[in-house]
Amino acid sequence: MHNSCMVLFHAFFIAAQNQFIIKIPQMSRKKVKKTKIYPQVRVSDEFYKGYFLAEAENRKLIMEHTLPGDVVDAKVVGRKKSYRQTIPLHFHEHSSLRKEPFCEHFGTCGGCRWQNLQYEQQTHYKEKQVEEAFAELAQTHKLTFDPIISANTHKYYRNKLDYSFSNRRWLEKTELGQEIENYDGLGFHVPNRFEKIVDIKNCYLQPEPSNQIRLAIKDYAVEHQLSFFDIIKKEGLLRNLMIRTTETGEVMVVLILFYSDPEKITGLMEFLQKQFPQIVSLQYIVNSKANDNYQGLPVELVFGRDFVREKIADLEFKVRAQTFFQVNPEQTEKMYNLVRRWGNFQGDECVYDLYTGTGTIAHYIARDVRKVVGVECIPTAIEDAWENGRLNQINNVHFVVGQAEKILGEEFFQEHGKPDIVITDPPRAGMHPKVLKMLLRIAPKRIIYVSCNPMTQAKDISVLQEKYQLERVQPVDMFPHTHHVENVALLLRRE
Repeated sequence: MHNSCMVLFHAFFIAAQNQFIIKIPQMSRKKVKKTKIYPQVRVSDEFYKGYFLAEAENRKLIMEHTLPGDVVDAKVVGRKKSYRQTIPLHFHEHSSLRKEPFCEHFGTCGGCRWQNLQYEQQTHYKEKQVEEAFAELAQTHKLTFDPIISANTHKYYRNKLDYSFSNRRWLEKTELGQEIENYDGLGFHVPNRFEKIVDIKNCYLQPEPSNQIRLAIKDYAVEHQLSFFDIIKKEGLLRNLMIRTTETGEVMVVLILFYSDPEKITGLMEFLQKQFPQIVSLQYIVNSKANDNYQGLPVELVFGRDFVREKIADLEFKVRAQTFFQVNPEQTEKMYNLVRRWGNFQGDECVYDLYTGTGTIAHYIARDVRKVVGVECIPTAIEDAWENGRLNQINNVHFVVGQAEKILGEEFFQEHGKPDIVITDPPRAGMHPKVLKMLLRIAPKRIIYVSCNPMTQAKDISVLQEKYQLERVQPVDMFPHTHHVENVALLLRRE
């Protein structure tokens, strides 16, 4: 496409972004439906998936880029049966809760959606999110919730970030009407535009040298004409980039490629090895699939070792390229200390750690109990769990590979013993119904339920309430400036 045409083409996309158009309108002779505008709507403190709500003409409105107390003219950009998706056209009043966002990419990048909201209010709405989920699904209207465990660190708190390469980056407003030499970008997806990437200049989520490495990789790739991925045409060498930084000062870099090109990738890896001595692990993965999920694919080690060392309290963990590990070490330690306190361990318990991952919780409590049995369905995670046990000289933890809903049964209990206490930290979808049924049957004295999704957690607890009293609920802010919240619940068996 000619350069001037490309400028016009991307100018249209910028206009679409500013109006939050989800799909490109097609040319048609049919009369275009007039856009609905609700004048002077006041935003409430209700919210849905991180967006605050308002009400007009007896209809719920999802308000993007607004805060409670804002009064705006709201333009409808999406219609659902139960609500309308809107954007503010004009602000008549600004919320007293508003603060100046610190990131230049705020509003375009899909992350840190609450960066313009005072931190104390962020934690207030996270508490509210948990309380409403439990009141609706677990009928906990009389329960007093513990105050959220706030984060002391609001920037550079993550130890892992995944970026995407794209040959069709999102243009900034200042670039409109200019001749664009290069459309390659490396960063995060634009909300609702899967094919567009915000070319990140500086990200406040992960400490250095993360930004330096990302920018150096992009500059090298552009200079040496390494092709960036085209998500629509499914072509291009460079697809994704993963960077891990640890409390021990080590750095891992993993490039995800669409196809193998050893000559080109070796040059880039040698450049990184020379420029960044902090990197102790350089690897790459070839992902030719239709989606970006690289879990389970072969990992090729180019330089160093295939792991980095991460610390939680006095424990050290080997973390590999595809290992799941909590991304906020500071808050993770607080949460694990909470699990330890609520366990009220006496030293003679058999504890099951369901969905154990690499066994971080299991190892953290192992010295307080007689035995821990960790269950996880991912074989490589269990390999890491055993390795981390040896690394920390912990010998009273046993790990088993398998899906909890399939392997928990009489034969398993005869081999490992029935649990006195169960700790469970399932994925966002919650626990399998068969696991819930099994927990009700064996009835351990207490269950400590850790979750990144209070809705599915509350739903599961509503089932467990057949035999359990929900004693305490404690939100933990693992992800400042987002609406996401971790939550821990304590259930005691009714006697």
